Amino acid sequence: MFGVLVCIAAGAAMSVQGVMNTRLGEHVGASEANAFVQATAAALAAAALLFHRDGSFAALGSAPWYSWFGGALGLVITLTVMLGMRALTPATAVSVILVSQLLTAGAIDALGLMGTERVPLSWAKALGAALMIAGVVIFKR
Repeated sequence: MFGVLVCIAAGAAMSVQGVMNTRLGEHVGASEANAFVQATAAALAAAALLFHRDGSFAALGSAPWYSWFGGALGLVITLTVMLGMRALTPATAVSVILVSQLLTAGAIDALGLMGTERVPLSWAKALGAALMIAGVVIFKR
């Protein structure tokens, strides 16, 4: 239950953040807003280390090479969400993003990519994804 509640909070925060970042980008430019958002996040994450630490930077070398690029993907995510919300409505953009996330996560599961446990694709999962895509098309009308 905790995981579900945390994911609900994450989904709500992502939608609100997307709109906030888009509005900021309308005033200062998308690239400038992206830089500001990432710098703010880095500063807050560094400050949080003053209060809570549960690991060690010394272990970075033992992490898989691809895990080092999450921050770079954060730049891509922030910028593309701003551009998507500017081109569409926030609700339409988020619905397209959700389908994209589900399809990508499903491929990661099915192929067991990046050290995840392989979870085979089932007809039920494929049908669920198809229904989400249909839902986005209906929602956009």
